[in-house]
Order: sequence, then structure tokens, then C-alpha cells
Amino acid sequence: MTNEEQLKELIAAALNKLGVAASASDIAVTPSKDLAHGDYASNVALKYSKALGKKPQDLANELINEIHGELVDHIEIAGPGFVNFFLKKESLSLVVSLILKEGDNFGTAPSKNQKIDVEFVSANPTGNLHLGHTRGAALGDSVCNILQKAGYDVTREYYLNNCGNQVAHLGNSVRIRYHELFGEEGKLGDDDYHGPEIIKIAESIKEKYGDKYLVDNEETKEFFIQYGIEANLARIMKDLEDFGVHFDVISKESDIRAGTTIVDTIKLLKDKGFVYENEGATYLKTSEFLDDKDRPIIKSDGCYTYYLPDICYHYEKMNRGFDHLIVMLGADHFGYINRMKSALMMKGYPAEAYEAGIYQIVRVYKNGEEVKMSKRTGKAITHRELVEEVGKDAVRYFFAERNGDSHLDFNMDLATSKSKDNPVYYVQYAHARCTSLLEMGKDMIDDSITPVLETPKEGEIMKQLAQFPSMIEAAASARAPYKVANYIHQLAQLIHEYYAATKIIDRDNKAVTASRLALMKACKIVLRNALALLGVSAPDKM
Repeated sequence: MTNEEQLKELIAAALNKLGVAASASDIAVTPSKDLAHGDYASNVALKYSKALGKKPQDLANELINEIHGELVDHIEIAGPGFVNFFLKKESLSLVVSLILKEGDNFGTAPSKNQKIDVEFVSANPTGNLHLGHTRGAALGDSVCNILQKAGYDVTREYYLNNCGNQVAHLGNSVRIRYHELFGEEGKLGDDDYHGPEIIKIAESIKEKYGDKYLVDNEETKEFFIQYGIEANLARIMKDLEDFGVHFDVISKESDIRAGTTIVDTIKLLKDKGFVYENEGATYLKTSEFLDDKDRPIIKSDGCYTYYLPDICYHYEKMNRGFDHLIVMLGADHFGYINRMKSALMMKGYPAEAYEAGIYQIVRVYKNGEEVKMSKRTGKAITHRELVEEVGKDAVRYFFAERNGDSHLDFNMDLATSKSKDNPVYYVQYAHARCTSLLEMGKDMIDDSITPVLETPKEGEIMKQLAQFPSMIEAAASARAPYKVANYIHQLAQLIHEYYAATKIIDRDNKAVTASRLALMKACKIVLRNALALLGVSAPDKM
């Protein structure tokens, strides 16, 4: 248990003695920015004073009298009632021993016994991944990593839209390119797919099957559709695998449409009184819940809207026993959120069971100029091209360090630079620096000692290390990978500053050197663990 966690337990116990039912998770404890105000501070007296009918300062005084623990040197009250904790010097360094003991498990929370399904990317199998998919992949996978570290049982899911007009156009595009390979003239429609990947798919068909599919009929039409879907999906999965992203489940729209699933769902909703007809179309009464208007589920021509299979799909996910569904969506899907919440509420699920993580568009800059993107012309900068040019680590870090609901301007020149201005280089260099120090002082490392670390810089680093578990909880609760990136950058900055100001390896002082190397080893462990949450490597050499 870190110092921060122990303080929360002590405060909660003191509150309980005073008649307040509080747990450690209800208490906020933060490292003090000014050492004159102690090592940690809490607003607990301000938070609970009103409920007890007391002044914050009076409650703070009562709390001080009830807080007893070996790690605390003394406690002071500041301002309107903030409680400042001054720890014994040896107490701060206990976090280093804890990290060295737990290693990669440091920060891993006990199981919360909650199952969460996270659906992300889910690109249509009609072409290459674009940079919107890249951002969704970086954010979605990082959210999964963080949730798992925080103790949730996480399933990564990809929804394959393998039905409808877009795959029909895909099949036609492959068919036309295939015929062209035999000298026949063809013309792609405006809604067909013009990218070079379509030509490659056609070439692979010719190589495998020769002229077998030159005769146009229903059989060959279906063949081109299914071959195109499978080829594109395989390429998408390979690109995502190279990006460090994998999925536990791939669900298909065709499976949702098969059998009686949709018919049974319509009947269920009708029986509950949520379905009506208007001008030949069938509507769902979503406005009775969270939506701004009712939504059609069957068009006047008898065809299902895309919304209906999606409802069935989300019902099916909940039937698998998940406590919570998270879906990563582009900003153009914002209106979809309350629509799906409403459909889930119709079946008795709480609105909170469904959550969408919205991410905004990405603009790419190189040499000071925006690089334009156009998906269907074949001139787009694809996911694969960006990753190949700047590297997986830079793309994942840059895409995760900003909140998803803000626009992202990706600077390719910065992403490939080897300078402190490049955030991923800066943090990875901190890890490499720790490794280098440990290698240089390997004969002076002594893991059996309890580190004695007393300088202000060492105190700052240890408090930052101690925040790692609570930072993970905060990032998991907010579904916010950028909180992890902020934490990593702050720790890297402290390491670089400490290295510049401190003689870490002192051959004339073995005890101090062993303590400082223990600190560097703890930093290395936490940096590696934190970078892994974002899917970024922690190199030993730079």
C-alpha cells in the first residue's frame, strides 16, 4: 500500500470515529506542490464539515486528534481547512521498496468483478484504415489496457459491417478491376472504391483462380463481395496487429441478420408498446427516453434501417453478461449515443450501461503544411503509411496524449525528431537513462536495503511514483489515456531534472548510491508499466 493509500485509510478511519460513514475511495489526497505545505494535502474537512454542521477548521482539528500512523511526522491545518501531512523521511522511500517488490504488478488493482465490453475501430471492410480509425485504435486499446490494470474484466470487440450497400459496391469494384486484368474495359461508379488495394485484391483472384469468375451472375457477384471483405479484413487486422492492437471477439452484422434475431427483437419491442407505424415506415419511441425524436427501424420500402441490427447487436452483447458497454465513435456519431441508450432502456437496462467515447478528426502536417486526405481516391495518407513513416510508438503516444474530444493536429516532423520537444522521445529517453545508470552502477545495486532518500528532488519523484495506482484509477474512471500520458511526462521530467542536479553514482558513498539506484530502478519499472498502458515500448537504449 502506498503512502497516499495509507493516508486515505487513516483519514477514513478518523471520519468513522467521528460518525461519518466514509471509505478510502471517498477521500482525496494529493501531493503538495510546495514542501512548506507538507508532503500531502487533503480537502476532507471542507468536504464533510457541512454534513456535520461544523466549521472546516474545527473538523480538521478533530481529525488531527484521531489520525494516528507510523508514517506521519506531524499534521498542520492551512487556509480554510486544508489538512497538510508531513511524513517521516523514511516513510516516503517505502514506495521504492514496494515497487521493487511488486515489479510489473505495481498499480494493478484487485478484481472489481465487473465485465466491460469495449468495441472500437470497427472499420467497414471496404479499404485501408484511415487516420480516424488510427485514433480510435490508439484510444480504444489504451482504454482497455487501463481498465484491465484497474481490475476490470475487459473484452476487446470489433464489429464487422459486412452487409449493405457499401459491401455491394466493394464487390462491384473488385469485379470491375478483375475484368480489367483480362483486357476488358470497365468503369467504376462514384460510390465504388478506387483505391489501389482493390486492384491488388483483383490480382490475387486472377492468380488463384484465373478466368473462373469472368462470367457475371449471382454466384460470382457474391464471390467478389465475400472475397473483397475477407481480403480487406485480413489487411485491416494485420495493420492493427502491427499497431499493437488485437481483438478478443469479431462480431458480424450478417450473424445478427441471420435467423429470427431481428424479428424477435421487433416483437419484443412491440409487446412493450415502443413500436408504431407512420406513413408506411416503422418507428421506435426513443423520444420517450433520451432521444430528441423517434427513430425509424423499418423504412417504407420494408428494408431495415442500420439502427435496427445495431439494437439487436447491443442486446446480444448485454446477453453475454457484460455489466457495461463502451463504444469508441467518431464525432459524427454523437447523435447515436442517446439513441442507443434509449433502445437499451426499453429492455430494462440502465442508461449508464452504455457509454460512447467520442474522438474528433485528425489533421496531419508535414514541413509546415497540412497533408490533405481523401479516402476513395487512393491518394490518402493511410494508417499504415503514417505508422511506417513515424513509427508505432510515436503514433500511439501522440494520439493518446490528447483528450479524444479535442481535434488533433499531428506534426510528422515533431514525431520523428530526436529532441526533448518530441514527447515520446523525451519519455523513452528517461527510461533509457534509468537503464544506463543501472548498468553503470550494477556492482553497487543492493535490493536488500531499505532506501534512504532525503533530498527534495527525491521526495518529488517518490511522491510521483506513489501516485501511479491512483492515477490509473482516475484514468480508468474517466476513460482517459491522456491522464496516463500526463503522468508519464511529469515523471520523465523529474527524472531528467534529478539526473542533471544529482551525482547518482558516487563510488565513495556506496549506501547513498545504492539508494539512488533503487530509486532509478523503481522509476524504470513505473515508466515501463505506464508506457505499456498506451501501447508504447520502453527501450533500454536510445
